Amino acid sequence: MDIINVITPRGLELKGAIFGDETNDTVLIMVTGICSNVFQNELLYTTGKLLEENGISCIIAHAHDSFSCFAYSDFSIGKQRHAGVFNDDFNMVYEDVESYVKYAKDIGFKNIILGGHSLGSNKIIHYLGNTPDDFVDYFIVSSPVDIMHWWNVMPNINKCCEMAESWIKDGRGDDILPFLFGGFSPMTANTVLGFYNADNLKNCPVLSHQGETNSMYKIKPAGTFIIGSKDSVTGDSPKGFMETLNSWTKHPELNQVIEVPGASHIFFGKHDIYAQTVLNCIQTHFCAINA
Repeated sequence: MDIINVITPRGLELKGAIFGDETNDTVLIMVTGICSNVFQNELLYTTGKLLEENGISCIIAHAHDSFSCFAYSDFSIGKQRHAGVFNDDFNMVYEDVESYVKYAKDIGFKNIILGGHSLGSNKIIHYLGNTPDDFVDYFIVSSPVDIMHWWNVMPNINKCCEMAESWIKDGRGDDILPFLFGGFSPMTANTVLGFYNADNLKNCPVLSHQGETNSMYKIKPAGTFIIGSKDSVTGDSPKGFMETLNSWTKHPELNQVIEVPGASHIFFGKHDIYAQTVLNCIQTHFCAINA
């Protein structure tokens, strides 16, 4: 694994990671979710490593400021933890994803697959539903989030938003709130309100019915939807959640929905199964089109 620097049109340097290189024909670009980078999230590392071992490269597409990690006390477990991605700019989602896609194209990959996990899936849906380009050959959406439903099931949301709004008014937008957003992620006041107001990511409104479905409909390549059967943020039927998303695509018959039995939203304890599922999808797709 190597660290790569991807420059956005606005001049921001995004630090990603790559498994394999451009001597492979195919690359999966995996866009990360909130509070996630390749060093923190075993799912990302496990997936990248397995793909590399099977002749497929993998770029872990980190968000803004993914490597600014710091230590904090998690009193629920009585231990110190390290976290990052506490500072993100959700207005720049399209530009950030596009920068990784163009990076992969420019260094010579012939087949580009765009994947995402959790909020990373919402990000790639936004990009795929709005890009005029045809650089992406296949997509993998896993564990996406109905953001407006998420506000109703995660703790501390209202408290965080109220404090963030107050801090921003006091000129403290870059300061990190003193408790975890949603009970799991440290965030600056600016990032909290940016997340709350990110209409461009409200593209999976299966449960809340608050958002848009046009981005899903405008996705051009075929792809796969992957969900854990115990995903806690997708309601009573995780597979049904994904089947609804697929029904909003222009050609749902060209896509597939895969449920991983017993897996949670983050596939805890099942990262190997997730990685193997991703590998199988990629191999099956390209075997089919090359047959």
